[in-house]
Amino acid sequence: MKRPGSLIFGLAASAAAFTAAQAADLPAKSVQPVEYVRVCSVFGAGFFYIPGTETCLRVGGRARAEVMYAEPLTRADDIIGFRTRGRIQLDARTATAYGFLRAFFRFEITRVSGLPYNSPGAPNTTFGTGQAFVQFGGLTAGRVTSLFSNPDLPVTHMGTLRFDDAPDVDLIAYTYSFGNGLSASISVEEGYGRRQNNTFTPIAGQAVLTYGGERMPDLIGNVRYAGTWGSAQISGAIHQNRSANLVTGIIPRSAFFPDTEYGFAVGFQAGVNLPMIAAGDAAWLSLGYTQGALGYIGFGSDLLNVWGAGLISTPAVDVYVDTATGQLKNSIGWSVAGGYTHYWTPTFRTSIFGSFAHVDFTGPATAIGPVGNVTGLPDFREWRLGTNTFWSPVSGLNIGAEVIYVIAETRGRILALQAGTGGSFPRLISSDSTVQARFRIQRDF
Repeated sequence: MKRPGSLIFGLAASAAAFTAAQAADLPAKSVQPVEYVRVCSVFGAGFFYIPGTETCLRVGGRARAEVMYAEPLTRADDIIGFRTRGRIQLDARTATAYGFLRAFFRFEITRVSGLPYNSPGAPNTTFGTGQAFVQFGGLTAGRVTSLFSNPDLPVTHMGTLRFDDAPDVDLIAYTYSFGNGLSASISVEEGYGRRQNNTFTPIAGQAVLTYGGERMPDLIGNVRYAGTWGSAQISGAIHQNRSANLVTGIIPRSAFFPDTEYGFAVGFQAGVNLPMIAAGDAAWLSLGYTQGALGYIGFGSDLLNVWGAGLISTPAVDVYVDTATGQLKNSIGWSVAGGYTHYWTPTFRTSIFGSFAHVDFTGPATAIGPVGNVTGLPDFREWRLGTNTFWSPVSGLNIGAEVIYVIAETRGRILALQAGTGGSFPRLISSDSTVQARFRIQRDF
C-alpha cells in the first residue's frame, strides 16, 4: 500500500513532465529589449539621446511676469503696463561625418497691456516664432540672432538701450572657424525689420519715403574672437533703401523714381569677464556708426523707431526724398552703449548700464524758424542711464527691479502739447526727460 504523500508527489511529477513536453512543441517568444533614455553629455547639461537615434535633445523654456511704470503726459495715459511671456524651445544636435548638425526651435506667446507697452485700452496677445534655424557645419539658415550682433555680450538690462541688441532675423549665413576662438562670417539677412520710416510732417523740399519692393537683402560680415576672458566682434552691414515715390516737376525729366540709396553700418562689440573682482562679474561695450541704416544702432523695431522722452517724440528715419533734386538723402547716426554687472553674493547682482545716440539728417530735412522752432526732421541726441538688481535664490529663477532715466534733445525747438488744467496748450521745447521702471519674475528651464 502506497502512502498518500508518495501518491501526491508522483502525480505532481507526471503533470510537470507533461507540461514541459507540451511547451517544447510551442514556438519560442523573444524578449523585446527595453531601451532606456540615456544622458548625452557631449553637448552639455540637460541633453539626452532620442531613443533609437544618435541625436541629443534638450527641452527648455521660460515663464516671465513683468510690470512696467512710465511717467504719464495726460490723464488718458496709462502709467502701469503688464507683460506676460511663455516660451518653449527644443534643441536637437547630432555629430555627423560632415560636421555638427543642429536644429533649434523657439516658440513664444506674449500678452501685454497698458501704454508703457504700446498697448493702451485693451490687452494684446501675440504668437510668434522667436527662433527656428538649422546649422550644418559652418552653414546657418533660418530665424536666429543677426550676425551683426555679438551674441555673447554679458548684458542684463530689461529696457531699451540704443545699440544693436541681438535682434532675431531671417538669414542664410556661413561661418569659417580659424581655430583658437577666431572666426569669420558672411550673412544674407532680410532687411524689412531694419527699415525705419515713420510718418513725419514734411517741409518744403522734402517728402516722406514710400518704400519700394526689396531687391537686395542686407549683407553682413563679421570677424569674431571668443576666449575664456570674453569675446570681441567687428561687424559691417549694407542696407538697401529703395523708393516707390514718383517725383514730378523736375526738369529735364517730367516724372521719375529716385535712384536707390545704399546705407551701411559698422560696429564693434566686446564683453570681458572680471572674475578678479568677483565670480560672475563682467563688463561690455558696443560702438556703432551708420549712414541710412539706423536699425543697426538700436532703432530696429516698430516699438523703437520713435525716439524721445516726455513731450519730445519724433521719428528716426533711414532716408527721405529731397524733392529739390528728386533723390534720397541718408540719415547719419552713431551710438555708444555699455554696462557692468557685479555679484555681491552668488545670488545677488547689480548692473549699471547706459547708451548715447546721435542722429543728423542731411540736406533740407530740417528747417529752423525765426523763433528757433524746427519743422521736418530734427537732428537729435538721446541719453539712457539705468540700473537693476536681481536675486536668484535658485538656479533659473530671477527676481529683479530696474530703473532707466532718459534724456532727449533736439537741434532747435519742436512744438509739443503740454497738458494743463484747462486742457492742452502748445509749447516749444528742445529737451525733456522721463523715467521708466520695471519689476520682473522669470523662470528659465
